[in-house]
Amino acid sequence: MSILKLMKNTADYNNWVTQQYINWLSGKTDEALNTQLPSSFSTILLTLDHIWQTQEYWVDIITESNSFEFNPDRSSVTKEAIFEGYAAGSKRLAEYVSGLTEAEVEKRVKIEQEYFSCNYEKYEYIHHIINHGLYHRGQIVTMGRAVGITDAPMTDYNFYKVMNEAQQ
Repeated sequence: MSILKLMKNTADYNNWVTQQYINWLSGKTDEALNTQLPSSFSTILLTLDHIWQTQEYWVDIITESNSFEFNPDRSSVTKEAIFEGYAAGSKRLAEYVSGLTEAEVEKRVKIEQEYFSCNYEKYEYIHHIINHGLYHRGQIVTMGRAVGITDAPMTDYNFYKVMNEAQQ
């Protein structure tokens, strides 16, 4: 399998997982989604917001848009805005990656930031976006269990592949 095909599959998978989580969490109470818990981010909703914002940052990097502006004050962002933004961002990533060529996915993008600098291929950044989301979605499942949410969806990559192939 080529790097390009793997990145397209992975970005599509990420988009699917995002929808699974939004569908799952949209039916939960605001109390459950905003219960303070010891984790990287103190609530399920704040964790989801972090995934969304970080994904937006990295998509801005790989698309070379230079339009992302980090807003550290997220206190007024609603649950609906987080769900909509996260879904739109995951779809945007999948659509962007689906339009890349092999040469484009292997193109290096240099980043010079206050905290770090690097010069990696786009596929490395795409891989990072997906891994970052997976890490924090695992935290969401654990946080959910702590507040009595035990019906997390199955989102393993292999499950996604098998389900996708069965629908074709």
